[in-house]
Amino acid sequence: MKNTLKQNYEFRRLYHRGKSSASRHVVLYARRNGRPINRTGLTVTPKLGKAVVRSRVKRLLREAWRELAPEMRTGFDVVLVARNACTAAKTAEVTASLRKAARGVGLLKEGGAK
Repeated sequence: MKNTLKQNYEFRRLYHRGKSSASRHVVLYARRNGRPINRTGLTVTPKLGKAVVRSRVKRLLREAWRELAPEMRTGFDVVLVARNACTAAKTAEVTASLRKAARGVGLLKEGGAK
C-alpha cells in the first residue's frame, strides 16, 4: 500500500460520495480519483479491540489488498473499514470477503472473478 489516503477530508469524501459494498469482514468505499493509480485508506475502530488486535486487523487488510491488487481496476480511491468479524479471521477469509466487496462496487477487472 504505497499510495495511501491520510487526510480526514479524503475519507469523508469517500463516505459521502463514493459507492459502498459490505461483506462479512469489511466495508469497502470506492470512488474514481482521475489518476492512474489506486489510493487506499484503512479504518479500524477502537471498538474492535486494543492496539494489538487493531494492528493485526490492519495487517490482514493490507495483505488481502496486496493479494487482490492485480485483479483490481486502477484509478480509484478506496477505503476499507474493518468489521468485528475481522478480528478472528484468517487471511484467506478476509481476502475472499474483500473480493466480494470489490465486486459489489465494480472494482474488479472483468477477468478477475475467482
